[in-house]
Amino acid sequence: MSTRWLVTGAGGQLGTDLVAALAGEDVRAVARAELDIADSSSVARIVDEFAPDVVVNAAAYTAVDAAETDEDAAYRVNATGPAVLAAALGGTKTRLIHVSTDYVFAGDAGRPYEVDDATGPKSAYGRTKLAGELAVRELLPDTGYVVRTAWVYGATGANFVKTMIRLERERDTVSVVDDQRGSPTWSADLAAGLVELGRSTAPAGIYHCTNSGDTTWFGLTRAIFEELGANPDRVQPTTTDAFPRPAPRPTYSVLSAAAWQRAGLTPLRPWRDALRAAFSTSGEALRPTQS
Repeated sequence: MSTRWLVTGAGGQLGTDLVAALAGEDVRAVARAELDIADSSSVARIVDEFAPDVVVNAAAYTAVDAAETDEDAAYRVNATGPAVLAAALGGTKTRLIHVSTDYVFAGDAGRPYEVDDATGPKSAYGRTKLAGELAVRELLPDTGYVVRTAWVYGATGANFVKTMIRLERERDTVSVVDDQRGSPTWSADLAAGLVELGRSTAPAGIYHCTNSGDTTWFGLTRAIFEELGANPDRVQPTTTDAFPRPAPRPTYSVLSAAAWQRAGLTPLRPWRDALRAAFSTSGEALRPTQS
């Protein structure tokens, strides 16, 4: 009997790649317009109708700065939604894979964060995502999986890589912060990792999944320029203080893959290799439309 997969947030950056990674499987893909994951009656109905074996929750409120002034809206999607999904799956054998973020940490570490390190979000977005994690683990201790990731980019929607591609075309030089460090993660690789987790016998719990290695936003932008055939010296380093934002950004977002590897799951390739593959396979989708 084939595995039945329910993907929420299927119209987004990660959701789109999840559906592609599950090609040929029995999949029910629902976008935000089709399912409000915070609506308990709607969630209960689709769970009863489809009876999934694995639910991957890729739905999220990701407007980090907007969340500072509208935390209730972020909480509804990032915390209430996962809690509703988990409650609907309680008493079943269905596994819930909930995607979370590096923002649940304070972002001031000096080594990669382990899954059991103390959390301490500094932003409204991080607080709401942590609340979602806690709900999933509390309600589904045996079938709930939390997968934290970071610095995700892909062919669908807006992201940092697409922005830098646009700025390369529009500006002679680009100033990018060089004092925030993380692991750029291609959504297609992340999706493949989540599918492997869903097919595995890994125990329920918290995992970290990013492309391996790390860099700064400045280093990532230089790599983007290299992929475009542009001179990377046009990218100039600057500091976070030069670009004040409503929500504080983690200074250090590197996540350890130790728990992922202990569970026998395949580590994601180095971030630089993934970026090259993204340009090779999705290059046109990453580029802005010529005006």
